Parts: sequence; structure tokens; C-alpha cells
Amino acid sequence: MDATRDAYGIGGVKPSDYLGRGQVKDGQQQNRTQLQIVIAACVAIALIIGGGFWYSSSEDGGKSDQAQGSSDGNGGDKGGKGDSPKAAPDGPGKEKAPADTASQVAFQLPLPARLDVTGVPGSWVTDKAFVKTSVNSIVAHDVAKGSVLWTLPLPGQVCAASRHVTDDNKTAIVFEAKKRAKGDKGYPPCTEVGVIELTTGKLLWSKSVTGDSSGDEKARFDQVTLSGNTVAAGYLSGSAAFDLTSGAVRWKPTVDANECRDIGYGGGEALVAVRRCGSYDNPSVTIQPLDPEKGTPLSTFKMPEGVEDARIVSSNPLVVAADVGDSGMFGISDFFSIDAKTGKLLTKIAIPGDKYLARCSASDGVEGCQFVVVGNNRLYLPTEEHEGTGESYSRTNEIVAFDLATGKAVSGRADAGNGYHSLPLRMDGGNVIAYKWPPYDKGGQVVSINGTTFEETVLLENPSDKTVRDAETSFVETGSEYHFAGGRLFIADDTLSEPGSDSASSTKYMAISFGPKG
Repeated sequence: MDATRDAYGIGGVKPSDYLGRGQVKDGQQQNRTQLQIVIAACVAIALIIGGGFWYSSSEDGGKSDQAQGSSDGNGGDKGGKGDSPKAAPDGPGKEKAPADTASQVAFQLPLPARLDVTGVPGSWVTDKAFVKTSVNSIVAHDVAKGSVLWTLPLPGQVCAASRHVTDDNKTAIVFEAKKRAKGDKGYPPCTEVGVIELTTGKLLWSKSVTGDSSGDEKARFDQVTLSGNTVAAGYLSGSAAFDLTSGAVRWKPTVDANECRDIGYGGGEALVAVRRCGSYDNPSVTIQPLDPEKGTPLSTFKMPEGVEDARIVSSNPLVVAADVGDSGMFGISDFFSIDAKTGKLLTKIAIPGDKYLARCSASDGVEGCQFVVVGNNRLYLPTEEHEGTGESYSRTNEIVAFDLATGKAVSGRADAGNGYHSLPLRMDGGNVIAYKWPPYDKGGQVVSINGTTFEETVLLENPSDKTVRDAETSFVETGSEYHFAGGRLFIADDTLSEPGSDSASSTKYMAISFGPKG
């Protein structure tokens, strides 16, 4: 068995084939949807047995309840309802509501030929292109029409892709050194780190390094990020960093006498390492902001005992997610707001996985959190779905916020509306851009939420036509990539199903885009 895959203890299945703890992503839409339903049902049963619901069953759908959180740092009281400190907005957003918010399908990308379940992680949007990983290639499509602008062939599959893009449209990827031949049961190792230019489609450089052990075997990586002029790739066996411009190696994988190693990095405005020490069965985890050029730690924060790994939600301000006590609730139970200069804890916010919809997959790397964003010195995340106030069986949720200095819940919330549920995607200045998963008879929406007042502005509303809606909702939330930029919405899959498993569906695509009419 391939040692890279075996390190995960998942029998040779690619890490990207997993949705989260115990959720195998087999690529079959129906099975994945059924799995989500079963999980949701189990959570609901557990809550009932436990003696109550977080949201009340009153006629207001529970909206009278405030978001619950706790603070273990300098943030004051645990539990209880927070005050409403004035946020320091991060400035006006760039996304503006058009005169007509109604959208139409701009383009749909068909499923490419593939051998079996195939990971295609990575998608990016520039002012002219939607760029998507495909099978043994990366392809750029016209942002409005979907026509192919360029294709970058690769020697093998992309295993990981940075979510960050430089101001001049460069990003980083990890890919296999060769293609998988038909009939091969194993996967080629993910050893190649490269930087691509998203405007031209050029692979500017690609490099590999030798691993920790003696000999010439190449190091293997399953995640990559960038910060400033540094590209950093990580894996359980070690790490390496490269100069973004030249590809020169800045530091190589090392494991010290205490079995300490960087297992991955959070990038963006700063570079932060998640460092694990000790044995696999009894690890200790620390968070270390780094000098991006030298790799030396600027400060250190030790995660609580029992934490096996951590996710970097934001590198500046530094916010970390972890599953404390192995709750098993979608890989997350608490957020840690940390002073990056001193390594001191500012506050800890308890976010039970059965009450909030933020997800941090166990296999999507150090930057694997979805539906949680940081801005205005606040943490924004969605609540779990609960009963709405409209027709029978309607479900809904809200987006709430916590203060990163105090840990207290901020009063106010953005209601998704009956039948919808909101998923925060990113910050736009001081506003939150959120996608609203649609009800059975409407299309999805994209809204801009004022980060201070929670006032919502609709930016895009998709068609309610059943065929279009079926295509839009054929993507599984936790297995998809969402982008909204320049008034256009892009939804893409990160794993393609086995050929033939989707033959009965005429609405399954690798990606779909919605844009303004006309």
C-alpha cells in the first residue's frame, strides 16, 4: 500500500476522498446525501435523549435565543449572552447589488473522463477566468462564458491546492509525479510542489525534496499554502518551504529527537505552523507563527492536552479551530483567539458541532475549515438548521458572531429565511459574503451581510426552475468549493465520482456558474 495514504489509516483511500471524521466521500451524490441525512438524524436523536434542544420549539423558530459561547481567556464570563461591543469594521466591501439581482446559468462544466473516484481540489477566480483543477490538468475558463482560455497539462493528479492567490495571480499546488495507469490500485506519490500563473496558465516552477529518512526517496505532501513570497507544503512526515519566485528551497522536512514536526501551515497575511510532537497515539500540538523566509517561530502557543491536530481559520488575526476532547462533532469543538506576537491566549470560544454548521474536515489539511470567516475582530459562523416559522417541515438557520477579544457572543444575527440556510464564504471589507442554500421551490442566493448591523443585501438570486435548481443542489456542501466575485457565483466539486455512478443524473457537473442576465 502507498505509505502516504497508509499514514492516514484509511486503507489507501485518498485524503481528499473524506468529508470529515468517519464520512467517506465515495463520489456518489445519492450516497453522500443519505449519509448527511443519517448524521443529522443521529444528532437530533442525541439531543432529544439529552433532554432538550438548543433552539426552543416556540413559534419564532428559536430566534429569541442568542448565540451561546464561552470564554476561557481574558474574555470574561463563560456561557451566557454576550454584550454588543461595537465592531471596528474592516472598511466598505467591493461587491454591490445590481439593479436586477436575478441570475441565469452562465456555464456548466461537464464531468471529464476519469478512471475512478478522482480528487480535483482547487479552484480560483481572476477578473477574466474561472480556473479549475481537472484530471491531470488545470483549465481556465472565461469568467462569463465558460469557454476554455488555456489548459495546463500535468504529469499526474493535483493532490492539494492553495486557497490563497497573490496580487499578480499566482498560486501553489501539489501534484503527483506521474499519471495513474488504468488497472493500478495504488496512487502515485504526491511529491511535486509548483507555482502556477493563473493569467497565462504557465507552471512557473516545480520542485521536490528528499524526505526525513536516509536515501533519495522524495518527501510527500498533502497540503500547500502561501504567504508573502513563501510557499509552504506540509504532511505528517514533515514539511518544506520554497521561494515563490524562484522555487529555491527555504527549509526542508525535519523531525527532531522529540518527534516534533510541522504537519501543515496556514497562510495568507501571515504564515503559521501547526507542529506536532510525540507519538501518533499520544501527540502534543503547538501553534507557531513563523518568519516566512527563515521558518523560525516568532511565538508558540500550546494546545490543550488531548488535541491531536488543529486548523488555522485565520493567520491574521490568529484564530485556530480544534476538537477538544475528541467530541467527534465534525472535527471542531472550540475556537482559540491567540495573540500572534506573544503566543498568549486571548479567548477560547466553545462551538459545539451540534449547534453550529462550521465544518473542519479531518482530512482537508490545516486550512480545511469551511463556512467560518474572520473579520472586524469577530468570528462569523452559521448555526445548525432548526425548524422555521413558515410551512410545515421548513428549515432555516442564522449567521452569528463572537468577539475575538472577549469571546462573547455579539448580539444580533442574520436570518437565512424559511427554507434557506446560510453559509458564510468570505469577508468583503467589513461585510460577510454568504451563500444561501435554497429551499425545494427556489434558487439559491448570495447576500452581503453588514458585519456590524447584520443587515442583509441580496447580490444574486438564482432561477427557481427545477432543472437549474437540481444542478445547483447536486453539489454536496462539505465537498464543494464556493466562490463569489464580481457579481458571479461559482460552485465546483473537489472530488469526482466513479464513472457510471452518475449516469442516471443529467444535472451533475464538475462546476456550475451563475451570473447576471444579459
